[in-house]
Amino acid sequence: MERLTMTLDEDLVAALDGFMQERGYASRSEAMRDLMRAGLVQKARRGRPTEQCIATLTYVFDHEERELAKRLTHAHHQHHDLSVASLHVHLDHDNCLEVAVLRGPHRSVDGFADAVLAERGVRWGNLHVVPVQEDARDHGHDHGAGSHHHLKPIG
Repeated sequence: MERLTMTLDEDLVAALDGFMQERGYASRSEAMRDLMRAGLVQKARRGRPTEQCIATLTYVFDHEERELAKRLTHAHHQHHDLSVASLHVHLDHDNCLEVAVLRGPHRSVDGFADAVLAERGVRWGNLHVVPVQEDARDHGHDHGAGSHHHLKPIG
């Protein structure tokens, strides 16, 4: 086994300690191992890398973190092909919440989400993936839109 050292803010330590007490863990190490395993399993369940998906990426970030807002905006522009819509909310004097609706191959959506959530100053985040299948039947609508197909949620 390897030993790792982590630096966590006080609120996160308090949440971890509450999680430990609620679940009956004897040590922080055991709790962290289980939380990490759960996160890795969740990521593995998202689907095949080339399959299409729709997703929401939700994250809270410190808008005062040096150049973070600029880096996040740049990341969104670099991946404009995945972006369907976004919402930006000012939570308080320091924190903003953003929700990005994404559509594209799992690999691209996961990669974009991982890059955003790994940015220093992003305090919390989650990618919620909806698996879809392509409805390959091309069709048009009465309002004159050209022939196209849709992504339909599975299940």
